[in-house]
Amino acid sequence: MNKLIYIATLVVGLSSVSCTDFLDTNNLYDKNVETFYRTPKDIQEAMNGVYSALYVGGVTSEEHIAANLMSDLMFGGGGPDDIAAKNIDRFLDPTDDTYKDLWVETYNGVARANAIIEAVEKNNYSAYFQTESEALAFKNRSIGEAYFMRGFLMFRAAKFFGGMPLILSSSSDRKAPRASYTETYSVIASDMLKAISLFTEDPVTSMPVTEYGHANLWVAKSFLARVFLYYTGYMTNIEGAPASELPLYEGGALTKQEVINHLNDVITKSGFELTPDFRNLWPYSYVNKSSKEFAPEAPLPLPWAEENNLSWVGQDGPNGTTIGTGNKEVIFALRYGLANWDIGQKYNNRTCLFFGIRDYSMVPFYTGWGWGPVHPVFVDTWSAEDKRKQASVLTMGSEDFGTQSWNPDKGDENTGYINMKYISLVNDGKDGIKGMFYYLYKMNNGDPMQLWAAQDFFYMRFSDVLLMHSELSETADGLNKVRARAGLAATTYSLEAIKKERAYEFAFEGLRWFDLVRWGDVNGGNDKNYFGVTANVKNDNVDGVYSNTYRKETKGLVAVPESEIALSNGVYEQNPGW
Repeated sequence: MNKLIYIATLVVGLSSVSCTDFLDTNNLYDKNVETFYRTPKDIQEAMNGVYSALYVGGVTSEEHIAANLMSDLMFGGGGPDDIAAKNIDRFLDPTDDTYKDLWVETYNGVARANAIIEAVEKNNYSAYFQTESEALAFKNRSIGEAYFMRGFLMFRAAKFFGGMPLILSSSSDRKAPRASYTETYSVIASDMLKAISLFTEDPVTSMPVTEYGHANLWVAKSFLARVFLYYTGYMTNIEGAPASELPLYEGGALTKQEVINHLNDVITKSGFELTPDFRNLWPYSYVNKSSKEFAPEAPLPLPWAEENNLSWVGQDGPNGTTIGTGNKEVIFALRYGLANWDIGQKYNNRTCLFFGIRDYSMVPFYTGWGWGPVHPVFVDTWSAEDKRKQASVLTMGSEDFGTQSWNPDKGDENTGYINMKYISLVNDGKDGIKGMFYYLYKMNNGDPMQLWAAQDFFYMRFSDVLLMHSELSETADGLNKVRARAGLAATTYSLEAIKKERAYEFAFEGLRWFDLVRWGDVNGGNDKNYFGVTANVKNDNVDGVYSNTYRKETKGLVAVPESEIALSNGVYEQNPGW
């Protein structure tokens, strides 16, 4: 089968941003709003270009890699040459442009979304549909999707950089200064509310496989809640300016009760639900089935999964393809697929490669660059009664998982623990030991070792909706549904209970860092986080001690790329602490 992804193979007429333009735009092939965007097919191609901005070239600009390394649950790791990983982990930026591609792709996507909004609002597509109502539905969905993606891309960047230049139309001043934190988030929230007003209330069970991975009403409502929690938390706990509402760009404000109402809609109307077995969310639950299909006589690569009768829900939505039983939990994901060196490694999930076992292949878990060793104190404090622990943390030297021959003689800051959610998987087949996705998706891309991790990265799961609802409503209903799946007893609501639950539920999914920031827990002591908690490690099998301290003066932000500051001729100012 072929992986369904929204990567644009040819982006025609889409605005592009380069570091030499200082947020200026170039029209490719002389296409522009006047000559393109005339047909629904044009809009579909243009929308692919907006989604394409989710993929970044520089690996240190990958949200999921950077956010995991900055969190208190992972170390830099890697080898002696992996300075970038260690610098991110230690809140250093000596290369000046560590996060440049994140900044650049944000404005690539924003410019493309602006062009779609302006063109679709202007043009008439009735000739391409049988009825006016169908034409109107297409128009609303297209504009709604563009608004959501513009807000999403700005939110992705603002979590790292803070206030951003606001380029809200094709005629906006490309030399605009960075807006304030509040003004930036007011635009993000307004964009998501516009999307919500335009999307239709279709349950996820009616979603065709071809639409999975695109924004819809439930995606927008879920992310509106995340934006609200992040903004109000940051302002209250980092800026010291308590906020209980999120101002909107056009005026007015978004209230907590309104956000709760949106989450209620997702919970009661969307059709999303928890996957009954947490372990079935992750592709290791499919590696035995893949092995049986491609190498029937080979030993099972992961007997543990067979003993526990695991069955992967897959990553093509609730109405899934032949791979997986149907995924009703993942609300929004970054879809990866068939990368090759011609189109770039960024279309493959590099989290699995870079966080893989350094220089060891232990079927079904494959080698990688060894970034992100897991903090052993965090693992030690995680109750063994919680089913998510064994489902999330790969213990090296374990016969149950085939890692008994591992030795910490390769790489730095080895702890004996590796994340198991995002890791390269292999099984036997006609070409020998190759990646599971290599066989499933019939890959032929030159260097499969670095390009075969076609695992989607989950941006939003239904469990997050439940926990956000509990946090905002200060009730335990959603919290206890998540705990029940993990095999844990019900508890009463408290913010501390929410904090612990989110740490365990979303470990290594790129959310922990942002949770610590919005709660102000980056500034707290060891009772709030694992920064400063020492750990015994092995550096090329030599005993060592790891300790890291968050730099409070950075206020939870990273450095704005120095090349962008230089191009702005003094319009941009660097973030504090950098």
